[in-house]
Amino acid sequence: MKILIVRNDKLGDFILSYPVYTLLKSIMTECEIHVLVPDYTASMANSYPWIDKVIIDPGSDAAFSQQIHLLKTLRKQKYDSIITLFSTTRIAILSLLAGIKYRLAPATKIAQILYNHRLTQRRSRSLKPEFEYNLDLAKQFLSDHGFTSIKLPQPPLLQYPENEIAKIHEQFYEEYKLNADTKLIFIHPGTGGSATNLNLQQYADLAKNINYNNTYTFVITAGPSEIEYANNLSQLLEGVPHIVYLSTEGLVHFAKIIQLCDLFISASTGPLHIAGALNRPTAAFYQRRRSATPLRWQTLNSEERRLAFTPPENEHESDLQKIDIIKVANKINTKFLKN
Repeated sequence: MKILIVRNDKLGDFILSYPVYTLLKSIMTECEIHVLVPDYTASMANSYPWIDKVIIDPGSDAAFSQQIHLLKTLRKQKYDSIITLFSTTRIAILSLLAGIKYRLAPATKIAQILYNHRLTQRRSRSLKPEFEYNLDLAKQFLSDHGFTSIKLPQPPLLQYPENEIAKIHEQFYEEYKLNADTKLIFIHPGTGGSATNLNLQQYADLAKNINYNNTYTFVITAGPSEIEYANNLSQLLEGVPHIVYLSTEGLVHFAKIIQLCDLFISASTGPLHIAGALNRPTAAFYQRRRSATPLRWQTLNSEERRLAFTPPENEHESDLQKIDIIKVANKINTKFLKN
């Protein structure tokens, strides 16, 4: 069976679809899984072992000729099924015109009438994590195809070969002149515009109140468009052991660098979800707004490896500047940095 799975939005959203591919491959071992993703997340899709092929979605703003090219690609692949984890009318129309017989999507929006299999989810209520909503569609698909005994995948959902990570570890420590026994606390202060965030002074105050002693070094991470932001944070951390890491070799290499961390701190953004998929310890900052809560955008790491912080109940739901950084530092120290 050849299955197309659609998760064509942001990086974090795509990372939270990893359990779907793992689950389907673990049960339908002979199936062929293709994914429809934007170019931005294609490298992470290509490197995921349970994905067989990546189809690039030009996006809703692409020219009509590009939509026709995508339609021709879907027809050529002759998919047996499509599971649309994030539903849009455009993809619904294309999957119908492509002649895909089994078409499953959430029963939301006008697009649902173009699918012949639907699952009511009410995602807007945010009653469970996003990855569980994704998994519910996969479980519905498996049930429709006669599979009732299902064992859900467990962390880590993403991991790289030990020898490869060992080599990257050696190169990283050599480049930044770190002692071999130094542990790394990553702080990713940027969000790519996808999430509300702490300000730089809050991140600086947090680092200064973490029990880093002589054991830990902070790594301020940044994408190509975030380097100025990272450098500004670096200036606020004078006297605190830290380095600035600029990711210039693509998302997959950045993910391998993230696997080196002993703790990853950021807002709810793509790199945070990569850290979660790698089952690294995480401390994350979220709004209380229903569509953006820690529950809805829970990371994929195990429960004992994650902390989440939101504005106090008596403050505006989106005002992360009202988060008590001293309390955050104390909780991080207690949970992750006892030594």
